[in-house]
Amino acid sequence: MSEPYYRDLGDERFESTIHAQGAWNEHEQHMAPASGLLTEVIDREFATEGMRIARLSFEIYGIIHAGEFEVRTQVLRPGRTIELVQAEMICGDRVAISARAWLLATSDTSDLAGIEDAPLQPLRDAERWDGMSPWPGGYIESLEFRTLGEPRPGSRQTWLRSQHPLVDSGDVSPLAHLVRLADTANGLSAREHPAKLLYPNVDLQIHVHRLPRGDWLGIDGVQQYGPDGVGLTSSILNDETGPFARVEQILTLRRR
Repeated sequence: MSEPYYRDLGDERFESTIHAQGAWNEHEQHMAPASGLLTEVIDREFATEGMRIARLSFEIYGIIHAGEFEVRTQVLRPGRTIELVQAEMICGDRVAISARAWLLATSDTSDLAGIEDAPLQPLRDAERWDGMSPWPGGYIESLEFRTLGEPRPGSRQTWLRSQHPLVDSGDVSPLAHLVRLADTANGLSAREHPAKLLYPNVDLQIHVHRLPRGDWLGIDGVQQYGPDGVGLTSSILNDETGPFARVEQILTLRRR
């Protein structure tokens, strides 16, 4: 088995590996696998047969230091049909990421189902792509990319996957398996080269209207810059059967 992004040390303690290494600083974790791990903890502890994650909201408080960390969870708003829960990643004595999830009761609405977001072209139409090579770090190195159509600065359609397990303690939920790739959208949709401009996101918001499956994540993303140093990356997430979620990331723009 390939080396995981995280080692499970027990008692809700984990350790990041080189594959979780970030792109902005070599001594930090990338937000993408970190968000996947927090999603898995929430799914494992709170999701039930009749309740599932419908929205994930991640607040990034600063550098996500590599190495050992702890995850603490709590129920913020208990309920039988609507519940709000939280998982915090604690590096040392500081909260690095706070994740909140709304869990909603499920029911059979298959006769009402309808999707307005256009699906990505299928994976078979995509071409292998190494355009993320300007980005350093073990996380980006761990991914396989395929691109669609004619991209332009600020807009790209991409399929991607990782063959590394998220954590060494066993299988994870299908949602966590793909959420661990979602934060990559910010780099994929870049309007400017990272050597010219820093544009880290301070949050990650994911609204999930259908639970996904499979190994490949399709990202249809656009990036917009405002006139006062703030930007936004917006994406539609696909699995191989079509769209299943929307993502928003607010950016702080800083010239090199």
